[in-house]
This record gives sequence, C-alpha cells and structure tokens, in this order.
Amino acid sequence: MFSEEGARRFAVRWARAADVLAYVPMSPEDTERALLAHTLTLAEALVAEPFRAGPGQHVGHALIDAHFSVPEFLEQTLVIFAREFLTDLRFTGIHPDESAGRMVALQAAIATGYTRAVRDRTFAQQERIHQAVWATRNTIEQALRASEARFRAVFQGAAMGIGIGDMDGNIVDVNQAFADMLGYTVAEMRTLNVTELFYPDDAAGIWEMYTELLAGKRDSARLEKRYYRKDRTVVWTDLAVSLIRDENDQPQYTVAMVEDITDRFELQERLRFQALHDPLTGLPNRTLFFDRLAALFEGVAPARVGVCFIDLDGFKAVNDSLGHHVGDELLVVVARRLAASVGARGHLVARMGGDEFVILVDDSTGTDSVVRVADAALAAVAAPVRIEGHQALSVTASIGIVECPAAETTPTEMMKAADTTLYWAKAEGRGRWALYDADRSARQMARAALAAALPGALEAGEFTVEYQPIVALDGGALRAVEALVRWRHPELGLVRPDEFIGLAEETGLIVRLGRWVLEQACTDAAAWQRQFPDAALVVSVNLAVRQANAPGIVEDVAHVLARTGLPAGLLQLELTESAIMPTVGEPVHSLRGLAAIGVRIAIDDFGTGYSNLAYLRRLPIHALKLAGPFIEGLRSGRVADSASLADERIVDALVRLAHALGLTVTAEAVETAEQADLLRALACDTAQGLLFGGPTSADNITALLRTQSKRRHTCR
Repeated sequence: MFSEEGARRFAVRWARAADVLAYVPMSPEDTERALLAHTLTLAEALVAEPFRAGPGQHVGHALIDAHFSVPEFLEQTLVIFAREFLTDLRFTGIHPDESAGRMVALQAAIATGYTRAVRDRTFAQQERIHQAVWATRNTIEQALRASEARFRAVFQGAAMGIGIGDMDGNIVDVNQAFADMLGYTVAEMRTLNVTELFYPDDAAGIWEMYTELLAGKRDSARLEKRYYRKDRTVVWTDLAVSLIRDENDQPQYTVAMVEDITDRFELQERLRFQALHDPLTGLPNRTLFFDRLAALFEGVAPARVGVCFIDLDGFKAVNDSLGHHVGDELLVVVARRLAASVGARGHLVARMGGDEFVILVDDSTGTDSVVRVADAALAAVAAPVRIEGHQALSVTASIGIVECPAAETTPTEMMKAADTTLYWAKAEGRGRWALYDADRSARQMARAALAAALPGALEAGEFTVEYQPIVALDGGALRAVEALVRWRHPELGLVRPDEFIGLAEETGLIVRLGRWVLEQACTDAAAWQRQFPDAALVVSVNLAVRQANAPGIVEDVAHVLARTGLPAGLLQLELTESAIMPTVGEPVHSLRGLAAIGVRIAIDDFGTGYSNLAYLRRLPIHALKLAGPFIEGLRSGRVADSASLADERIVDALVRLAHALGLTVTAEAVETAEQADLLRALACDTAQGLLFGGPTSADNITALLRTQSKRRHTCR
C-alpha cells in the first residue's frame, strides 16, 4: 500500500522541476494533475503482484506526448524518483530490497519509454520533413516547368521582338518576332553579336548605355534607335533593355524588348515636317524660322547675323485680278527660285505667310554679305514668271535688311527692325532693299510716341496758344496776330509745331486740336476787342485740310464766335492752296459759308502750291500771305543779284494782282529792315517775321496793344 497524500506531494515537486526545466502548453494546475496521474500509475505498478515494469515505459512515452521533451527533465525525473518516491509515498507490504529492485526496473522502463518516444517522434518528424521536401520539390519543379512553358510561349508567341544577350554582346537567343523584324532566321541571329546590327550613328550611345548597365549604374534603359536589317535597310525601334543579375548580384544577361516603330516614326517625321514647313511651297515656315533664329542666340551665337525680310510688290493685284490659284502658283515659283538662288548657298529661306518670305544669314561677315544675298533674292524674283494659261507675270520685291553683331540684339528686336526696314523699302518706291538705320528707327519711334501722346496731351491741357504780330508796313501799327499752337510736353519740354502738327493731321486729331485753338484764339481776341476797340485787332487762325473738309465747319465757327463774342470780321482763317483749290466739294461750299457770316479768308504760303490765279476771282478770298521763300530772296542795293531781282518782280506782280482783285497782302518771314523797305516800296500791306517779333504770349500782345493805344492818344 502507499500514501495518496504522499503521491500528491511528490507530484507537486515533480511539477516544479518540469516548470523550471521544460516548457509545456499547460497551466501549473494541469501539470500537477497530469504528473499526479503518472505518480499513481508508477506507485500501483511498484506494489502490483506480479510486478511488471511496462507501466514505466508507458509513463516515459506519455511524458514525451505531453511535450516534457527536454533531456534534463528526464534526468531530473529519474533523480527525484530514486530519491523521494519511496519516502513520500511510504510504501508498506513489500520488502526494502525488493522495492529497490523494482524502483530500478521502473526507472529503466521510464527511460526506455521516454527515449523510444523521442526516437519515434524524431523518425516521424524526419519522415514528414522528407515527404514535405519531396512535395515541395515536386511543386517547385512543376512550377518551374509551368514557368518555363509560359516563358517559352510568351517568348515565341510575342508580337514584340525579344532578345537575350550575354555581357559581351553575343546573342544567346531571340524569338521569331525579332528575327522576322530584322529579316534573319532565329539560328542566324544566334551567331551574331549585337554590334553587327547597330546603326553607326547609334553605336556610341548604345555602348555607353551598356557600360552603365554593366557597371550597375542602371538596371534598365529605354530609347528609340535604329537597327540594320539583313538587307541593310533600316528599321526604327522602341528598345527597352533590362539587366539580369545572378545570385551574387553580378551582371549575367541583358534582355531586350524591341518594337518596330518605323511606320510611327515616319508618320511623326511627316507630321513634324508639316508642322515646320509651309504646305504650299515646302519651305520652312515661320515656326521653324523662329526656332532656328532663337537657337542661334541660345547657343554659341555667331559673331554677326543678318536677316532679309521679303515682301512681293503688287501680289494682291495678281490675286484680285487673276485669282488665288494663280497667286499660289506664283508663290510656289518664287519660293523655288529663292531656295535655288539663296538657299543653295546654305542660308535658311522660310515663308512667313501670305507673300512674305525671310532669309536667315547666320554666317554674316558684314553688311555687304547680307546685301549680296538681298540682291540675289531681288534678281530671282524679278525674272518674269510664266504660268500656264496666262501671259508672263512680272513681279518685284521689297526687302528689309538687318545686319548686326549678335551680342547687340535679340530675335524679337531683330525681326521688329526687319519689319520696320521692309516698310521703308516699300515707302521708297518698291523693287529695292532698305538697310536698317538705328537713328532713323529711333526718330520714327519718337514720332510714334508723340502721336500716341497727342490725345492725352489735349485732355491734360498741355497745349497753349502764342501769337505772332502782323504789322502795317506803312506806319508799323499792330493790325493782326497769327495764332500758333505750342505743345509743352511734361518730359520733352517745348515740342516744335513741325514735330506734331503733321502727326495730328495723320491721326485726325487736328480737327479737335484746331477747334480748341480756334476757341482759345477767339476768346483772347474778344478780350482784346473789349479792352482796345480802336485797334480792331484781327486774329488769324490756321485751318487744316481735315478741318476744311469736315462737315459742319461753318456751324462750328459760328458757334465759337457766338460763345466768345468776337465779331466775325476780326477772325481770319488761313488755308493753304492745297486745301482751298479743289474744283468741287465741301471745301468750296464751306469757304462761301464762312465768308457769308463775315469771316475773312486768307491763302497761306501763296505761291508754293497750285497758284491757279483763276480761283482768286471765283472764291471769297480776302487776303494773300506771300510764302517765305519769296521774301528770303529779296535783296537791295549792290548785293542784289539776278535771283533776288526775279523774286522782287514776282512779289511786285503778286501784290499788284491782289490789289487789283481787292485783296490785302501780308509778307511772311520778314527778318531784315532791307526786306521791309523793299516790301513797303512794293506797296505790300502788312508783314510778319522776326523783324517785328516772334510768337509770344497773349499777355505780351496785350502789353503791345496798351503801348500802341497810349501812343495813339498821345499823338492826338
């Protein structure tokens, strides 16, 4: 018999040893219960009759099944069993010597069961591993065979060319698509090196790419390149190359994916050509020209560069009279001639649009070299053009030339200058070239700036009116003043009338400006009339051609007179002969209307225009103002020559004629006493010029009138 309480104490100590030496997937309580069961099994076996050690093997095997598999646990189990099992369980009924023998037998059985279980489990695990290895190997082999089959299917059936090469460029394998692409058999290509297929211009770049691949600087590359076919024709391809490395990360193979893009490339080239060339003439278009011009300045610019900007003279008349199809044929012929005569020398000839062409001289050695190009272009265009169904057409061209150091300009500035210079060539008579002149361009730009500033200047009150005295040659009394407009520019200062009057006429602003001058002059004249009524001072205002032609001029003048209170007889309007001499139309009607309201009409600069004397009788004219050139030629005494005598006779005749028609005569530009004496002797009525005073302010005219009034009262 044995003590069950002792069995529990033994099981607890056994469980503690297990907790220290081995990991089992059980809680401490479960471990104690399991080991208590094994303790009871061993205790029952120890006292059983007849004695059998088999339960010990069962316990050893059960320990392994419960994962008490650490070798030290077996050792500790046997030690605890030998040292404490008999003491704790307090066996009775068996002899000590016999119990010792039985204990040894049970220990051996436990060890035997434990080791057999370990062996069996090891053999089972090895078998499972072996089976798993074979299963994995079979799976891998099957996957490899499937992968190889898939690769071979893709490799052989792909529409895209695939090639495999070693690191020396030898072709290892290619698919049928690649072989067909280059016109070889697969077997033939396996004997080639890739260098034998390279297009010469591509070789350097390709080997540079391969060098980077082999050095590990890149694992792939993609580019468009050319290959030679077997028949030595060229195929364009989209090439993608990848580097294949071995398990040591060393380059082993290159795999190339090759797509034939010859058709696409040729289409792109056609589209690129169409985008950069004129569809009618085939010449480079403005886009290509400006790209080439910009490239000159972006790269290493040449020392000097030249441009010839060409425009056909009279091309519109050809289009309008003969039709656009004839005009197009003419442009084609001109383009062909320019390309042959100028383009053949290496210069870029482009069509800018319409009938405009341009030549780029990027290797200019100076102005003369570009002028020679322009002369050649003019000669090529000037030859008669024979177009089927029409007589020979003769056309000319105008060319604007710009030639200068590249460092001193930009593409935009250069073309702007060429356009300006072309305009000069047109203005100078056509059929010629004009060379860019920076000073002339600056003057034109300044003139354009003034024209742009004119409207704002009038609104800003930058204009003023000055008055030049007109005096009686007999007695020197102030009889009239000529109103002269002045522009005091806030930045440029005083702008001369000859710098802006013409601009005002061209832009049409002369009508507004003339109306303002008329209003100001009548206002000042009305003030003088109220202050000095005895002077009966006439104010003379210039009337421009546009004003004379403007509808309603008579009404405008009448309204100004009414607003200012100036008597109509004290207003004189000066017109040039070119404005007063038309045979029919508004000007003649306007003059009669102005005269009808009492306004005086004078012909300014008489003798420099038409000088149709019949108009002096037919039109309501009150005065003539003799042109300055006649007065400048007057001399007296010993210095007189034949020319001055002729001028004197002309002035004498004009004065006599005017007086015979009841007109008064004013001499302009009188600068010397000698001229005044001669005019007085010729019975000229009044005169103006520096001898009598230049243009001055209204206040100074008031002062002159005041002095004259005092003198008149003193004489009385």
